[in-house]
Amino acid sequence: MGVFLRVLLIVAGVLLVMKLLKGRSTPPPAAPVARPPRPPAEIVACAHCGLRLPQAEAVQAGDGRFFCGEAHRRVAGQRLD
Repeated sequence: MGVFLRVLLIVAGVLLVMKLLKGRSTPPPAAPVARPPRPPAEIVACAHCGLRLPQAEAVQAGDGRFFCGEAHRRVAGQRLD
């Protein structure tokens, strides 16, 4: 009976050490922080050809009209302000 008790204590000790080591392992990575959604870009149409593009990429003439590029602004007879 002494051998059985000794083996039982060794197995219990090994299991305890394994549980302690598992608890000390690195924690799971934190969930990524969700970015707030960006507002949709305002879409404008080129006054010359009608192409739709984001306002940030458009060329604006002095009278407030938008164009898809400098060439179409010039063709329309406008000057860039």
